[in-house]
Amino acid sequence: MKSIYLLPLFLLGACQKPATSPTLSATTPVATAPESITTTQGADAHLSVVRVNATLQNWNVAQPWEKNPPRRRRSLGAIVGERHVITTAEMVADVTFVELESTDGTRRTRAEVASVDYEVNLALLELPEGEESKAFFQGMKVLEIAPTPPLRDTLEIIQVEDNGQSLVTAGQLLSADVRATFLPGQLFLTYRVKASMQSSASSFTVPVFNEGKLAGILSSYDSKDQISDVIATPLIARFLMESKKETYQGFPNLGVNINPTEDIHFRSYLKIPESEGGIYVNKVRKGSAADKAKLLPGDVILGIDGNPIDRRGYYKDPIYGALPWVQLVRGNKSAGDSVTLSLWRDGKAQETSVELTRQEESTRLVPNYQFGIAPNFLIKGGMIFQELTRPLLEAYGEDWESRAPLNFLDAMSNPEAYQENHERMICLTGVIPTQATVGYEGLRNLMVSRVNGKSVRNMKELISAFGALPLSGKSHSIQFLDETLVIHLDEKMSDLIDQNLLQRGLNQLSRAD
Repeated sequence: MKSIYLLPLFLLGACQKPATSPTLSATTPVATAPESITTTQGADAHLSVVRVNATLQNWNVAQPWEKNPPRRRRSLGAIVGERHVITTAEMVADVTFVELESTDGTRRTRAEVASVDYEVNLALLELPEGEESKAFFQGMKVLEIAPTPPLRDTLEIIQVEDNGQSLVTAGQLLSADVRATFLPGQLFLTYRVKASMQSSASSFTVPVFNEGKLAGILSSYDSKDQISDVIATPLIARFLMESKKETYQGFPNLGVNINPTEDIHFRSYLKIPESEGGIYVNKVRKGSAADKAKLLPGDVILGIDGNPIDRRGYYKDPIYGALPWVQLVRGNKSAGDSVTLSLWRDGKAQETSVELTRQEESTRLVPNYQFGIAPNFLIKGGMIFQELTRPLLEAYGEDWESRAPLNFLDAMSNPEAYQENHERMICLTGVIPTQATVGYEGLRNLMVSRVNGKSVRNMKELISAFGALPLSGKSHSIQFLDETLVIHLDEKMSDLIDQNLLQRGLNQLSRAD
């Protein structure tokens, strides 16, 4: 059997990705510029903002049968409806309890998450209809959404001190770019705002105004450079529009991987005219909008909805200048909308219409996130089987992209090679030393292919396969992908070990939701 990088089981829990640090903290040194801050004494800003207090508790990646200790976050949310407050999705990821609090601290009420989009990093909180909601929002003002601000415009960042005093920091909108504000690789329009903020009134996230209207939500602040990343106005408006629909569909995907076409030899090979730019499609995800529209690897996207795409993948936005092409799809459209693609294929220009769709995380072979979802697992005789997810990979530390097992990384980056036979990749991630696992204690980082002669496509099939009588009548056989190794678990001994584990305090042996 080939050697495989081994992560000791007892270290796996210690090297989980730490919780994201708050955007601002009272101990963070912030260079202040008093002349840029206007104290409103809570006369205006506090009428349209509330505190959001959240208790979060995620599942333990190394021990998926239990949760990590709870933690708390506090932010400011903006009132965008009679019973609705907008905040970031990061504030409600793995939330178990969320409440709204008036800025003067005199009123509190429990809220529910009405809609959340972790990719764009926005969440809408809702109070139930009734007198309690009316009483909480009495005297408060619903915010309008600001027009899209131009570059160099002045934005106001709202903070509220513990005593209820509001601080308004004026900042200049320096630039706009397509960036990730929460989940890696999820790129959306983001403002870079130059502002010197005070650390005394810190919150995890805070709203940003433009002439008394909601212009964005601050997601991070660099105190050294005094630069804030702000989720942009058009995204706020589109998210709220999508949240009004009976079923939230959200921001779509095209479903392609692309490369620039700057190399002159590559362009010559593709026979792209010098007058054209274009981005090269190197992969089309199966079942995606691009796949349904019959886009092919090797196509070159020259333009989207009449907007030429240059060789690096940028187009000319009328307000913000050069922006990456993804903004034309993810930022300007909703799932169900169509875009017209100008293509270069086989040396000829053509056009095609694509109806955009959104890829739900539940359909991925290797999910990028599973907030609020308990991880599936099985313990059999001391062997720990889990579904492969990005959080599981991130448990290998900051350098997980080089430290995680190569077979796991390949499944994440090349799902097409596995999807025909798997809905989820089932992995042996660790072995508890027991009488049933003698000699197998060092096995882990293996992907399961068959159990008792039955193919395993997901966790339910794995549990079902172990539930069936072994072919030999005495032991369960387990086969792995790309391995000649077959291991055997004595049926009676593994069942006895399972019962002992439950008696010793393990609350459950499996989950397959």
